[in-house]
Amino acid sequence: MLKIGNLKQGDIISVNDEGIIREGTVVSISHEENQALVDNGVQEFWYSPEEMTAVPLDEAQLMNLGFSREDMDGAVKYKKDSFRLITPKKGDFSNIEMWWREDRRHFSFPLGVHELQNLHYDMTKIHLHKA
Repeated sequence: MLKIGNLKQGDIISVNDEGIIREGTVVSISHEENQALVDNGVQEFWYSPEEMTAVPLDEAQLMNLGFSREDMDGAVKYKKDSFRLITPKKGDFSNIEMWWREDRRHFSFPLGVHELQNLHYDMTKIHLHKA
């Protein structure tokens, strides 16, 4: 379940579309109705928080967002322009350090793709979309 207040237009999330889990993109948010309009790849439809979940952040998602990968002595660095994200070991996204210029942040829990998108925007003022 995702909180409507944590979503922004363009965020990538998973939706339960009548029992079928689909990845979708937030098109619009209605705080009054507590729903998000999501393009689920088939149609745009309004979903409630109970029908939405985070897409787990992993290497495949980072590649889809246009990041490149650099191996570093067991750790892995992902780069997109001057934005950096590092994981202590390959495939472990439960401990992430990210930075852009002097803004450095550390997360010791797994992030969802929409959370990375919102953090990236907060740090760089640039929207992060699929490449």
